[in-house]
Amino acid sequence: MSRTGMAFPAAALLLSFTVPAAAQSPSLIDKPASSPVTPYVPQAQAASPAQTSSAGVRPDLTDEQMADLYMARKEYREASQLYKRLTEQDPKNAVYLNKLGISLHQQAALGPALKYYERAVKVDPGYADAQNNIGTIYYQRKKYGKAIKAYQKAIAMRNDMPILYSNLAYAYFEEKKYEQAIASFRQALALDPQLFEHNSSRNGSILQDRTVGDRGKFYFLLAKSYAEAGNLERCLIYLRKAKDEGYKQMAAIKQDPSFAAVLKDPAIQEVLAPRPEDNPQL
Repeated sequence: MSRTGMAFPAAALLLSFTVPAAAQSPSLIDKPASSPVTPYVPQAQAASPAQTSSAGVRPDLTDEQMADLYMARKEYREASQLYKRLTEQDPKNAVYLNKLGISLHQQAALGPALKYYERAVKVDPGYADAQNNIGTIYYQRKKYGKAIKAYQKAIAMRNDMPILYSNLAYAYFEEKKYEQAIASFRQALALDPQLFEHNSSRNGSILQDRTVGDRGKFYFLLAKSYAEAGNLERCLIYLRKAKDEGYKQMAAIKQDPSFAAVLKDPAIQEVLAPRPEDNPQL
């Protein structure tokens, strides 16, 4: 069975759908979402009046294409209605079940969304996208242990998807399992060094967690992962972010072997230097 792809975050679930370019309307894409998650939608050309009816329906599109278009427009209720029809017509189609789950997820209907993700995995036991999305439900519910197990199952299905390791790392982080979080981030970055620089690695069926409680600690761990990978530029970016968030253990970097290769760089030294307001004697 062929699968279409995608991506979301938690308090930001990143979402990107592929739809016919002429079918997308910036005025609709830019409309504020009513759901508790914020989808990412790439910019595209507007549809001409001849291409879209007054009801917003494209007669030349299939139900799935139209549902995908509704998702891109953040019209999640309309999308879920079409995906529901598709699942009734083809109840063994794991892609339809997963997309229905996503459309419900974007309406904060976490229980029904979970049900359809689980049905998708039951229909296709190797469908890592849907298994990952199960993890995002538990992550949003702050059941991080269950989220970790769900992400681990997804990785067992597909071990070449960086987003799975990234999601696992976020869940480890919230469980305060920092060494496991660093190891998972390192694996994610090995597969995609630019993972944190773009919104989406796929187009259509997988959700991504990017919300954490202690942002200072989180940025520090990212800096550490980049330092271990030998990426000075990214290490600097996240060290600065950690400092800006008020991370209190910046000085400990000097004794951390993970930063040994970058410690003598003048830019790193500048970040580690105390600010004037931190030293009342200056």
